[in-house]
Amino acid sequence: MTINEISKKFSLSKDTLRYWEKEKLIPTVKRDKNGYRVYETKEQNWVFYIMVLRKAGMSIKKIKKFVNLYMKDSSTAEIRKHLLIVQRSQLNKEIINIKKTVNYLDYKIDHFDDQLLSFEKEKLAYEKRI
Repeated sequence: MTINEISKKFSLSKDTLRYWEKEKLIPTVKRDKNGYRVYETKEQNWVFYIMVLRKAGMSIKKIKKFVNLYMKDSSTAEIRKHLLIVQRSQLNKEIINIKKTVNYLDYKIDHFDDQLLSFEKEKLAYEKRI
């Protein structure tokens, strides 16, 4: 697949794909006789994997470390697994904070009329003192 096709398939900009390649997040992408990138299944899998790690909030620096460890050999499997576990933990913390925020907004929405009524009562009480 071409960079244009990959860009559409994964909803990523071509600039993002080029940047990931430049940063060596994606192993070497082959080129055709005209110099155009050709993304085979292996490279497509890497694009997907990096995209998911980015969505999980993993930094480019950590992804680069992960990819470098992966490229070394299988002896780094535990370190790579640990990186994923740490990222999952951070993501779970974010999920908890997001849920708290949603709960608060639900409360505010559910009691919105009560709060308006309270404000109006406070306003009336204030104006009566004049």
